[in-house]
Amino acid sequence: MNRILPLLGFALLVGLFGFGIWWNTLHDQREVPSPLIGKPAPAYNLPLLDDPSTTVSKHEMLGQPYLINVFASWCFACGEEHPVLMQEAQQLGIPLVGYDYKDQPSDAKAWLDKHGNPYSMVVTDQSGDTAINFGIYGAPETFLIDANGVIRYKHIGPLTPNVIKTVLEPKIAKLKRGER
Repeated sequence: MNRILPLLGFALLVGLFGFGIWWNTLHDQREVPSPLIGKPAPAYNLPLLDDPSTTVSKHEMLGQPYLINVFASWCFACGEEHPVLMQEAQQLGIPLVGYDYKDQPSDAKAWLDKHGNPYSMVVTDQSGDTAINFGIYGAPETFLIDANGVIRYKHIGPLTPNVIKTVLEPKIAKLKRGER
């Protein structure tokens, strides 16, 4: 009996690890459910990167759906995503707002000058304080916000042409039709 208990314990652990691996293969690890989906976007009032004396607030963005794309000059994955944004931004049919996260404005400006600017505007959150309210923990992240200021989708990691075509474009089309 003393020899069987450790063997049963080992078998139980192997079974639990196997179940965990199987469960993880069923779910996209980039899809992290956000408690903010379906809820109003947090209030914000952030300065424009090009004109820090001018701020943009959530209230000013009401009336049309838009995307917020979190990026930074220091973000390696943002460099992978950026060519996709440069190619696809115009076809989205809604404003793409750049959200410069925990970055020096001069670095962000230089990065956009070098790689191009796909954004209709760029706001900056140098301290990262507003990002906390959005649940941002890194870059890149992208939020789809409807005309009423409600978060309808959050994507963690670089946007790809496939994500844009199969996820974002259908969601944007629904919002344009007035659907949720």
